[in-house]
Amino acid sequence: MTEAGFPAHSPFHPDNHDAYRRWRDAKLAAYPTTATDLIVEVKNPRNLALAEYEALRQRLCKTNMVIYAGATGDDPDKNIPRNLGARFGLLRLDSNYLADDDGITSLTVNPEGEHPSYIPYTNRPIKWHTDGYYNTAERQIRGLILHCVHSAGEGGDNGLIDPEIAYIRLRDAGPEHIRTLMRPDVMTIPPGKDGEGSARGCATGPVFSYHAASDSLHMRYTARKRNIEWRDDPMTRDAVVLLERLLDEEPAFCFRARLASGMGLLCNNVIHDRSGFTDPAGVAARLIYRARFFDRASGTGVHDIYPQLR
Repeated sequence: MTEAGFPAHSPFHPDNHDAYRRWRDAKLAAYPTTATDLIVEVKNPRNLALAEYEALRQRLCKTNMVIYAGATGDDPDKNIPRNLGARFGLLRLDSNYLADDDGITSLTVNPEGEHPSYIPYTNRPIKWHTDGYYNTAERQIRGLILHCVHSAGEGGDNGLIDPEIAYIRLRDAGPEHIRTLMRPDVMTIPPGKDGEGSARGCATGPVFSYHAASDSLHMRYTARKRNIEWRDDPMTRDAVVLLERLLDEEPAFCFRARLASGMGLLCNNVIHDRSGFTDPAGVAARLIYRARFFDRASGTGVHDIYPQLR
């Protein structure tokens, strides 16, 4: 093992130029260009037909995400995201602070208790991030499902970027940026509370790392400006500024989608944001179920998808 745990044979290792070029070519070939390309219609996400599962898996393998359009409408059954996740090997839920008793979080505007202090429970926009960036290395979020029960009256759409695409753009700009963001001390979230109020200790780690159990690239990132400490050196500042610019410019590889009732996002914790939204009076408020998992979707490791790289 080498930097950030990357084995020398991995296409993500900054010295393995041949494997990287071959993986990059395969990754970008016929890469989807619109959010519509990510959508798969399914009858019942709780019990997928084989053809539905294969269509979802194909998109998940290509982009690390897929949007399902179920026929369940505004059915509030939490078995929809729970059963769907289990079909893809997402089993270990992260029961974060303010989550519901079953470990799945109801994201909706909530004026009660501590909820208004935390952006996910308001209608304010949320900047680019991967979920659980404040978690320790042992509790990284690798899988994520967002299931829509009620959409907002206006707004509330998500920008979605595949972390592997962010990696490609940075590496093509200069492998030194990847090396910098692989450093084990490059990004620190100081002790305090996480994004939803749960007490936590210091969380220091890389932006890009290798997860041996799933043979995959993992990304940990937030565009927040407060309560974050980046390594204080010119190379880190340059890499962070470049990454921020790449995300904010909304490149061709950025998908923007607004989930309607019965729709959802299944992903390997991709980079995402959320626009602000409004809920009109007399209409059901925006409600999204969020299920965070310590698991990555099964069968989506780099050599599962691209066996020719072995």
